[in-house]
Amino acid sequence: MPAPLHTIRTSPVLPESADAVVIGGGIVGVFTAYYLAKAGLRVALVEKGLIGAEQSSRNWGWCRQQNRDARELPLATKSLDLWEEFASESGEDTGFRRCGLFYLSNNEQEIAGWARWHDFAKGVGVETQMLDSAEATRRGRATGRVWKGGVFSPTDGIADPAGAAPAVARAVMALGGTVTQNCAARGLETEGGRVSGVVTELGTIRTRTAILSGGAWASSFCRQLGIRFPQAAVRSSILSVSAGGDGLPDTLHTAGVSVTRRGDGGHTLAISGRGRIDVTMQQLRFSSQFIPMFLKRRKSLSMGGLEGFRSGHESLRRWRLDRPTPMERMRILDPRPDRATIELTHARALELLPELRKTQITAAWAGYIDSTPDGVPGIGEIGTLPGFILAAGFSGHGFGIGPGAGRLVADIVTGGVPLVDPKPYHPDRFKASVWGKVADF
Repeated sequence: MPAPLHTIRTSPVLPESADAVVIGGGIVGVFTAYYLAKAGLRVALVEKGLIGAEQSSRNWGWCRQQNRDARELPLATKSLDLWEEFASESGEDTGFRRCGLFYLSNNEQEIAGWARWHDFAKGVGVETQMLDSAEATRRGRATGRVWKGGVFSPTDGIADPAGAAPAVARAVMALGGTVTQNCAARGLETEGGRVSGVVTELGTIRTRTAILSGGAWASSFCRQLGIRFPQAAVRSSILSVSAGGDGLPDTLHTAGVSVTRRGDGGHTLAISGRGRIDVTMQQLRFSSQFIPMFLKRRKSLSMGGLEGFRSGHESLRRWRLDRPTPMERMRILDPRPDRATIELTHARALELLPELRKTQITAAWAGYIDSTPDGVPGIGEIGTLPGFILAAGFSGHGFGIGPGAGRLVADIVTGGVPLVDPKPYHPDRFKASVWGKVADF
């Protein structure tokens, strides 16, 4: 079942040329196009399916600093400001608001981990509030339970996964950029060793700059160019319920289940970290680099089935530029949700928040979370192919940091002062070690 999504009308004609072409219309891709257009570039965005239809509409909607990897935190902090700035300067509504994010626990080890992050965050100017048992229980009164502790991050917030990416795409077109849906990018053309064009199913766009924000498809696309980008996708299943019930929180995370208020007044329900690994040949190819991550998450991950093979997003095959590609056969990744996870998630949510018994399930869906070995995205120009910039592998964090990632890519393209130090994100780091560094937070 597809996740809820606002659909939009986009540019009917593919341009013959552009200063930059963005491949992929998820939240990172649309924000990249937006900031390039703001900088005065002629930008074209091509999306094989619909804007925001894959993981950008299938996530929780959290825009957070809390518990971020230290390398990713600067991008997360800047992104919160950019979410707000985008609304004021474009007039578009992404549903973003700083409602704060709320965490509760009865596990002393988990609370201690939050406390360590709290101490770290103070040193970099990020506000979080550790809650003792009395305060956690008071704030969590909707659960009717006593809690040992918690965390509240007041400057964090949420946006609307159903409408955010489409809203940004409209803003791109308002600035004169083109956005073309149902138009898969098949590959690149080069001249003199650098990018000279993007080949799509509807024709070739002449350009010297191509940005790949292809989500779960990025690694297989890179393979066509002889670029090794380690990536593995995990299938995550979540559901939404209707509006109803009194005193329900905007956000709440517990080890058992997490809830988030949606733009329609209902809530998204999910179990953090739980997912299935649908093994593919690409995952086997990069298995040595993902062993540490999979071992760290072994209690929450389980083996899946053949969904990954059928979807084609992690293919090792080479495709021709004059023939339909796997992206055209699978316009939108819409894997089957895991029924057991959906049932368990709903049961845990009703137990945690009794007022949810007044609601009804409105949808259930799954999505492929594209991950890198260290859980931090790969952002940067590929040295072996000048003009080709990668922005992928966001490891489940891409929605919240989408504005910052898009702005950083635009800075790289234009040569402007980068929003944050780009070095920690450069894909070259995956060459340094087979094992990589697993995120601490």
